[in-house]
Amino acid sequence: MPRKKVTIVGAGMTGGAMAQRLIERDICDVVLQDDPQFAGTMHHGKALDESQAAPWEGFSTRIIATDGWEETAGSDVVVVTAGAPRKPGMSREELLNGNAEIVRSKVAAAAKASPNAVIIVFSNPMDAMCHVAMQASGFPRERVIGQGGALDSARYRYFIAAELGVSVNDVHGYVIGGHTDTTMVPVVSQTRVGGVPLTDLLPPERVQAIVARAMRGGAEIGELYKTGSAYFAPSAATIAMVEAILLDQRRLIPCSVYHQGEYGIRDVFSGTVCQLGEGGIQRTFELPLTDEERAKVNAAAEATKELLKLLN
Repeated sequence: MPRKKVTIVGAGMTGGAMAQRLIERDICDVVLQDDPQFAGTMHHGKALDESQAAPWEGFSTRIIATDGWEETAGSDVVVVTAGAPRKPGMSREELLNGNAEIVRSKVAAAAKASPNAVIIVFSNPMDAMCHVAMQASGFPRERVIGQGGALDSARYRYFIAAELGVSVNDVHGYVIGGHTDTTMVPVVSQTRVGGVPLTDLLPPERVQAIVARAMRGGAEIGELYKTGSAYFAPSAATIAMVEAILLDQRRLIPCSVYHQGEYGIRDVFSGTVCQLGEGGIQRTFELPLTDEERAKVNAAAEATKELLKLLN
């Protein structure tokens, strides 16, 4: 049986980190695709460098780099990281049209080479780029997924665990809605620590401080880096999604999905909890929300709709 294949489009810091995490799992072959006009030979260097870790890490995964698309043919999953990263002080919205042009071109080529693939969109502004990817690919909603909630939820859970001094493995909480500093919605009402409601463990002001920090998670890291943006945690969140699809793990992970009635929202990408497995999104789940949380989720969807009006 041929090995499964994953193509990572864009070999910057995030794409390179994704490739490293994935090859060390030893569950598929990996193709790094990039444009030499922008990347030079960096993707070829990263593929060779990461390959040479095999004797010590013990994986048999094959990783190659390509400037074109022939080598990507038949991919099971295509992860799209291509596009300009956020710079300090830059909103995701400012990236809109420049990245839309890149994503549109890359996804059209990837879909032609791998018509049965699942596409995971990482490029920002992510919810809007999912629309671009779905239109460019012609794929159904089950096979166009936005990575945002997985990362935002990881940050939220980490901050809770650090505040309480407990294992992050025992913190269960989701961030849904949009993937921007102002539209993501940490669902405090359903957050549990060892089964105990978060609101029973912390006073309201500490909960709100954690929520605020989670919502600025990417911006905080960008400010600390000075140049560039986060890539360690984003790569971990994305590869968890890839692994769930390749191995049909049927994991429940918050993702951006083209809503068709969830929370009363239709025809726009927004975050909710999804079951990921073979074929992409197998089911979606609606969390029980307070009236305030539901209003914020709906506002996030409306914000994305407004952003889409700015697309060229």
